Amino acid sequence: MEGEISSQIKQLQSDMEQLYIEMHLSGKKDQNNAIVTIHPGAGGVESQDWAQMLLRMYLRWAERKGYQIDTFDLQAGEEAGIKSVTVSVKGPYAYGYLKSETGIHRLVRISPFDANKRRHTSFASVLVSPEIEDDPDVVINEKDIRIDTYRASSAGGQHVNKTSSAIRITHLPTGIVVQCQNERSQHQNKAVAMSILRSKLYEIQQEQKEEAMTKLTGEKKEIGWGHQIRSYVFQPYQMVKDHRTGIEKGNVTAVMDGDLDPFMEGYLKRKP
Repeated sequence: MEGEISSQIKQLQSDMEQLYIEMHLSGKKDQNNAIVTIHPGAGGVESQDWAQMLLRMYLRWAERKGYQIDTFDLQAGEEAGIKSVTVSVKGPYAYGYLKSETGIHRLVRISPFDANKRRHTSFASVLVSPEIEDDPDVVINEKDIRIDTYRASSAGGQHVNKTSSAIRITHLPTGIVVQCQNERSQHQNKAVAMSILRSKLYEIQQEQKEEAMTKLTGEKKEIGWGHQIRSYVFQPYQMVKDHRTGIEKGNVTAVMDGDLDPFMEGYLKRKP
């Protein structure tokens, strides 16, 4: 009987913890799908490899959650890694969880691309925005965008590769550039690219509102060293540390395999 009561208490604690997390997933767009864009920082092949490692980490996390992944655009690096990637993560509260990942991610390791086996520090940026089909707060004027077509370079069959079906949209007022080349038709790629642009513009609007509120309240945002939100150290020791919450994990392999919930939940708990 004592064992049964102990088991029930643990289950109750787990349920309460989950309920507490869900209470913090109450943002206007938290329940939406998420659009994740990753760009390597300066550093060539090393940073491009780091960007690909981050992509794999998020794909593993999404698989654990049972979320669906669609790749909208992927530009492969010339030697290794990726130059940029944009994916959609579809599932309940995908944006609510993934919004914690927006920022600069820092890697410290002995580079496999360095013949002298020196330790390198690499950076990559992650931008997460909610997938938005239609929102009256986000208005895109035709005169504010430039649309270019080009031949897709990604895998997608002969039709995709032989026609100029890929779409690149530039939002002139903000300089935001989005592109999609994974759909079969130019019309489909344009629709996806417009959805990505709408999502990114929404995220910019939210950032501007937060900055205005910060000025009114006199609050100061935390800025970690080098502006990174999280550091991943492979050598000389192993540790992943979130600089906003102070949460640390010593099992780097597990984190890179998608064990991100402690960091995401820690971020949600600290939000007012």
